[in-house]
Amino acid sequence: MIAAVSLQNVHKLYNKVPVVNGLSFEIQAGEMFGLLGPNGAGKSTTIRMLTTLTKPSDGQIQVAGYDVARQRSLVKSRIGVVLQQISIDSDLTVWENMEYHGRLHHIPNPVRQQEIDQALEYVELNDRRNDPAKTLSGGMKRRLQIARALLHRPEILFLDEPTVGLDPQTRRRLWEIIRDLNKQGMTILLTTHYMDEVEYLCDRIGIMDSGKLISLGTLEELRQQHGKGIVMKQASDSWDYKFFPTVEDANQFLDQQPDKTGMMVRPSNLEDIFVELTGRNLD
Repeated sequence: MIAAVSLQNVHKLYNKVPVVNGLSFEIQAGEMFGLLGPNGAGKSTTIRMLTTLTKPSDGQIQVAGYDVARQRSLVKSRIGVVLQQISIDSDLTVWENMEYHGRLHHIPNPVRQQEIDQALEYVELNDRRNDPAKTLSGGMKRRLQIARALLHRPEILFLDEPTVGLDPQTRRRLWEIIRDLNKQGMTILLTTHYMDEVEYLCDRIGIMDSGKLISLGTLEELRQQHGKGIVMKQASDSWDYKFFPTVEDANQFLDQQPDKTGMMVRPSNLEDIFVELTGRNLD
């Protein structure tokens, strides 16, 4: 079976400086894949290459079985993209934004109108279809971006920090939409700064740093590799972390300490592993 997304030894240089450096991984059809990395890790450049916005300097990228450098139109017709920046036209109504996008993808009438109705209904914006987009809340604008990205029925959806700046309730609603799309069989690549988002949504996780993929696997696999238990010890205004294979091992270590002041045991999570691998927080 052909992978939905495939990167093989991909490099990207800007002014002879490597931003992406030998990146290789695959995303299978129907998978929800989370791509993490601190600022400057190269993940935004990776997204730009995957969505045909910039060409790789070397290596090969295939999306939906097509080469992103040589078959851009075929790739574009099979992907949907929701960028971190709000990209809707604020002066147009909700329906006009959808209509414009549908025409760009050459969706004929009356099919286009049916698809617009279905997409707006799906993201719960049908009652706002005649409202100017600038009157929508941040969460509604993000839902409109998702509806627009779904209009031409893409095989693969790229979500670049889709819930940034949204309140917790709106974030959760978007999570349910994203999860439902994946359950329907859509392949999704998600980048985010929210670890709980990745833990809740993603089947597998790739962690980038300095243009390279430094870890790849399910959350359970990553915890198995780095340790499921942690002993935390307060050191002045910060905490020191020590990983152990299991929580039981961590508790046994703590029990052996003559002075347990400022120490505690807990299960490891994705943020612990991320900081351990990259040496810094995601933000």
